[in-house]
Amino acid sequence: MREPLLGGRVQLRPWQAGDLDALLEHANDAAVSRGLSTRFPYPYTRADGEAFLDGQVLDLRGQVFALVIDGQACGGIGVTQGSGERRHSASLGYWLGQRHWGQGIMTTVVGAYVPWVMDTLELARLSAQVMAGNPASARVLLKNGFAEEGTERQSVFKDGQLHDMRCFARIRTWLQSA
Repeated sequence: MREPLLGGRVQLRPWQAGDLDALLEHANDAAVSRGLSTRFPYPYTRADGEAFLDGQVLDLRGQVFALVIDGQACGGIGVTQGSGERRHSASLGYWLGQRHWGQGIMTTVVGAYVPWVMDTLELARLSAQVMAGNPASARVLLKNGFAEEGTERQSVFKDGQLHDMRCFARIRTWLQSA
């Protein structure tokens, strides 16, 4: 499996068993967990990290990568591809350790990853959902050619309350009807 190329101190590569300590350092953060699904818990325990790196949370054989800065895994990005009649669509997810927020890193990573994964998987549609209280993540998507399609009101129950989800998609029109 080839990964998208990024230059300099930021790299994407497959997750490795040796990433456990770095994963725990960056994932065990309430602020990071707040914007993600419940499969990314807080507190994030050693058992959670081991289960993730063992492929029990996500299929790590797919287009799922560790985001590595200065040699340390401190975030991740990946897609879940549809199947059957939805095989040309996928859902995007990503996260970054709080220490690296506000530096444009995720905008750059998404900018490299999205065209690469859309080409690699022959995707016509890539969607992403962002909790309404996470405007920074929405800006990352908008800066990378995603259009906001609407809001799923009260669609996620997390941390004892219902949350709205903002829905985004990036579309390619290369597939034509017969």
